[in-house]
Amino acid sequence: MLSAATAAECGASVALLEKNERLGLKLRITGKGRCNVTNNCSVQKMMDNIPQNGKFLFSALSGFAPSDAIALFTRLGVPLKTERGERVFPVSDNANDIAEALIRYMKGRGVSIVKARANRIITQSGAVSAVNTDSGAMPCGAAILCTGGLSYPKTGSSGDGFRMAEQLGHEIVQPRPSLVALETTDDYCPRMQGLSLKNVTLSAYNGKGRLIFRELGEMQFTHFGVSGPLILSASAHMRDFKNDKYTIKIDLKPGLDEAKLDARLLRDFEKYSNRDFKNALDDISIGLMIPILVERSGIPAETKVHSVTREQRRNLAGLLKEFTLEIKGPRPIDEAIVTSGGVSTKNINPATMESKIIKGLYFAGEIIDVDAYTGGYNLQIAWSTAVLAGKSASKVKENVSNA
Repeated sequence: MLSAATAAECGASVALLEKNERLGLKLRITGKGRCNVTNNCSVQKMMDNIPQNGKFLFSALSGFAPSDAIALFTRLGVPLKTERGERVFPVSDNANDIAEALIRYMKGRGVSIVKARANRIITQSGAVSAVNTDSGAMPCGAAILCTGGLSYPKTGSSGDGFRMAEQLGHEIVQPRPSLVALETTDDYCPRMQGLSLKNVTLSAYNGKGRLIFRELGEMQFTHFGVSGPLILSASAHMRDFKNDKYTIKIDLKPGLDEAKLDARLLRDFEKYSNRDFKNALDDISIGLMIPILVERSGIPAETKVHSVTREQRRNLAGLLKEFTLEIKGPRPIDEAIVTSGGVSTKNINPATMESKIIKGLYFAGEIIDVDAYTGGYNLQIAWSTAVLAGKSASKVKENVSNA
């Protein structure tokens, strides 16, 4: 939608092909329906948060930075606010406001919205000449593929763009899930299904024991493993499940160092000195997790608290500071927020977003092999590449209308 509006604003005659009944389906559910529009940061910080082909995006991000996205949506009538981590949201906390603003923007610039599914790019002499749809061919001088990846296929991201690009000779880097829930190898998580943890620190390590992620926040246990904001963020750093193994460690008491935690346990144990150990953790933990802590501590459940040794208490403290889980792999790609992989950046001119293989063919958004960490960065990639592709495509001079 932004690419279409931009091209039209630059003077092109533009048609937007949309196979869904409603425009912007995926946009409307981003950020749990709140839409993390962008991150209120510099271009350099944006680059630092794009682990996959960030340098490729320098021109796009420089031409349409986070500040430009904020200015645009404000101008389009959507007041914005900046929250923790410089994440930008609509004041209304309603993603529909962003989608509707883009629709107004398009219509105000004369974009024709055509309800049809594009299935093939038709070329002539190595250049775009038409886009074939289920309803027939539409002649054009330029085409922009903004079809997304494979995440949330019910919103339209079903891989159509990958197939069309591949048909024309573009390399498709194997798509994989990113910003996704994780499956674990143990049976602890299913037993704690539904339990949410707040204000915990999660650390992730690769197979060599190197720290790859650490952050304070929230997470949840599920029937398959773990999910929630911390897990989604950590998953973006786990980029090679085929050749690497990953482990997460949860600090359940990040506000207490080992000495303070030991003192806290001593007070609780004095308070419950005549109880069985399994009934003495109510003050330090919560319901579903207590049986797991008892089991993993190595302290027999029926042990009287006054009989717990100093070494056993320290082992318990260590468990509370490092609750470790082995990661089996990510959940399926159709459950991921973002698709990593896509059209190789080697096949795209970073200064224009035009294909290096087919003249008049442009790419924008998640279809490209670029992806970022969570925090509004992925939507900013979409905005920046969309604007650059729209401006570039509008300059194509042919005897037929641009589309």
